[in-house]
Amino acid sequence: MINTIIFDIGNVLMKFDFFPMLNRLFEAQSVRDAIVDTFFTSGNWNQLDLGLAEEEEFLQAAIRTSPELEKEIRRTFEHIPETLVKEEFAAPWILDLKKRGYRVLFLSNYSRPVMKMGPQALEFLPLMEGGVFSCDVHLCKPDPAIYKALKDKYELDFSTCVFLDDTLPNLEAANAQGLRTIHVQNHEQAAKELEQLLAEEGIAG
Repeated sequence: MINTIIFDIGNVLMKFDFFPMLNRLFEAQSVRDAIVDTFFTSGNWNQLDLGLAEEEEFLQAAIRTSPELEKEIRRTFEHIPETLVKEEFAAPWILDLKKRGYRVLFLSNYSRPVMKMGPQALEFLPLMEGGVFSCDVHLCKPDPAIYKALKDKYELDFSTCVFLDDTLPNLEAANAQGLRTIHVQNHEQAAKELEQLLAEEGIAG
């Protein structure tokens, strides 16, 4: 029986609109691809999420990775706030689950600099009963240790939990830890699958 719902945040409870933003900023596909590689494939963004780099440290590392793109890197980072989009469904969804007796937590790869850039996208956080941000524990999904950090912090029995995330490797790692999971492709689909699972499982007292 399920008593705890664990949410990822980006593209689950709020929208991280990175790729449309890149399309608006840069016409050339080659530049967009290079920015994605410099930010993400290189591991530079991961250092932000791990809490091992602040804004300027991230920028310097990204520029070292692709010095020919310094102007584009800085311009992209300046536009990060517009990629962090509030979802109106998030707060009502959380409140409804809590009203029905479920504990609601989060487990998210997220950095403090990015949180400061878009606080409006995270207005639902005070409604939740806690969670773990990667930057606070210096661990990122899908590292098994971050799931254990959440489990230990809240004394969870993962057999009574369900985890919603938009990234398959994160879900595979969660499954390996004994969590039931839902792959979030859009809100309507995820909410429907969650309701189906809750109806099948009931609520643990």
